[in-house]
Amino acid sequence: MSGMPHGMPGQQKLAIPGIKHIVAVASGKGGVGKSTVTVNLGMALKAQGHAVGLMDADIYGPSLPHMLGVSADDWDRSPEPVEKYGVKLMSMGLLIDPTQAAAMRGPMIHKYLQAFLTQFQWGQLDFLLIDMPPGTGDAQMSLAQLVPVTGAVVVTMPQEVSLAVVRRGLAMFQTVRVPVLGLIENMSYFVGDDGKRYDIFGKGGGARIAREAEIPFLGEIPIDPRVAELGDRGDPIVHASPDSPIAQAYLAIAERMKGELDRCSREVAPLPGLEL
Repeated sequence: MSGMPHGMPGQQKLAIPGIKHIVAVASGKGGVGKSTVTVNLGMALKAQGHAVGLMDADIYGPSLPHMLGVSADDWDRSPEPVEKYGVKLMSMGLLIDPTQAAAMRGPMIHKYLQAFLTQFQWGQLDFLLIDMPPGTGDAQMSLAQLVPVTGAVVVTMPQEVSLAVVRRGLAMFQTVRVPVLGLIENMSYFVGDDGKRYDIFGKGGGARIAREAEIPFLGEIPIDPRVAELGDRGDPIVHASPDSPIAQAYLAIAERMKGELDRCSREVAPLPGLEL
């Protein structure tokens, strides 16, 4: 996808050999389950036979190590990312004590993101999913400046307060020229013991904002109490319960995301006999 316009115009990006697609997983606000989505989407891609890496760009509040059941003791301080369940991981959570605050300004965030991307041997990856911090701040701008991001996936919840900030996030990606691959609606509904669907946080908001923004709607992820339980145990639900409805939802979303990557690639393919 080298023909795609990525990041801020006029800036030289860092090449990361061996990584086919860099996908940012973002949200306009906290509390929508973005990190949970990142981990389980990575596990879904791994289950589909892809080589996957996860990078935690939430410098202030890294949570991926906890969700994968790894800690600083599992990393030997080598340039190799930690590996768990066949997925590679690098996070600020492996560098600092869990009780320590990562107090730093924008330039230091840029420095750490650059180090995670370029000073670690990720090897051959089909996907590097980057768990972004919520909002539209330093980490988002730094990532767009540093590397050719293939695209972004935006996570929201159905209620209107979440959807309002999604619009700002979409505008930010447009500004830094990162294609939005689609929107994922997390915690969409709950299926009770009676088999009925309960739309606790509203219904259809994610699909509506995707239509308004003219971006793909990648799918809904239902509420399942086991997600939090398994996440706290360090075993993502897609890995622990691959036949569950929520795991199947992630697998379907992974397929749709790959379809969008293919579509984007075809749209920017050079015409026969022309060099772009």
